[in-house]
Amino acid sequence: MQRPIYLDNHATTTMDRRVLEAMLPYFCESFGNAASTSHLYGWEAEAAVSSAREVLATAIAAEPEEIVFTSGATEANNLAIKGVAEAYLTKGRHIITMQTEHNAVLDPCAYLESMGFEVTYLPVQTNGLINVTELEQAIRADTVLVSVMAANNEIGVLQPIAQIGQICHDRNVLFHTDAAQAIGKIQLDVQAMHIDLLSITAHKIYGPKGIGGLYVRRKNPRVKLAPQLHGGGHERGMRSGTLYVPQIVGFAKAVALALESQASEQARLQELRDRLWQRLSQLEGVYLNGDATQRLAGNLNISVADVDGQALIVALQKNLAISTGAACSSVKNEPSHVLTALGRSKKLAQASLRFGIGRFNTVAEIDRAADLTIAAIASLQKVNC
Repeated sequence: MQRPIYLDNHATTTMDRRVLEAMLPYFCESFGNAASTSHLYGWEAEAAVSSAREVLATAIAAEPEEIVFTSGATEANNLAIKGVAEAYLTKGRHIITMQTEHNAVLDPCAYLESMGFEVTYLPVQTNGLINVTELEQAIRADTVLVSVMAANNEIGVLQPIAQIGQICHDRNVLFHTDAAQAIGKIQLDVQAMHIDLLSITAHKIYGPKGIGGLYVRRKNPRVKLAPQLHGGGHERGMRSGTLYVPQIVGFAKAVALALESQASEQARLQELRDRLWQRLSQLEGVYLNGDATQRLAGNLNISVADVDGQALIVALQKNLAISTGAACSSVKNEPSHVLTALGRSKKLAQASLRFGIGRFNTVAEIDRAADLTIAAIASLQKVNC
């Protein structure tokens, strides 16, 4: 059976075979524990981890010691948000985030609310961008953390991270950004952008699942975190657990590959996205979700009027692997909280399609995807007339 065209690269990506090749020696040959410092196997593992830290740190203009390995961006977000909340109890119990954040940020914030913290969920404008004036006005004397994602996982919108970081820096408030969708795709500089904590993951950039990291600033200011996992004191005491060396090696290789071709690849993805949108935008009742220019190059998110959203996905799923929104929320059959925050009606939010165009997609696939989507929309709109 012919497999559908894969256009769900915001949910996950296939592993690049060059990443797999880099990982393989660390399963059965150089298989040591990086914490075993008394023999060759441990030294090999520790050297591989150190090299990976340098790659990841360089990618965001950080220091290697500031990279804490985690199981992914979800754990990194939890460590950043809960870790700061617990460590800075004496300063305050107020956190600021956005309504359009990933659930890996929203759920830890909700948990903290149940523990007596106050969380301000800022709205976004109709294009998905935050109003920085509203953010600045929301900061209080007891605000300990602002968490705003760099690139939205559903609509691809790129927030003004440098401007937000400057505001937080000037107000002496820690700034965290979920950069899971941004690493390797846009320029990230934790120094220039005044980012204090930054979450990343490998599987969005053709690396392995199950590995991520958290950048934790060491100076100006030195960020304190209360660990959320205990038992061994790994990762400077911030995240206990034996390091998964093959995954870490793969993570670094994936980031290195992304950076090597970042400019050319993002230009190529934008051409493919614009090619797809040029076709779909000709249809009546098709709306673009999110800012037209301040977005990830490979992201296209649309809402379609006068069709049943589930019927649209069913009509396409045999030939196209796409989604209606975040993979972790798609099983709930509820309208996207991101799209409703933009002001989309429940019906339009449910009748949305997210195209995540990636490294291995071709012009022919994009043209085929356009043909299939146009035909499905026309057919369903005709039925509903």
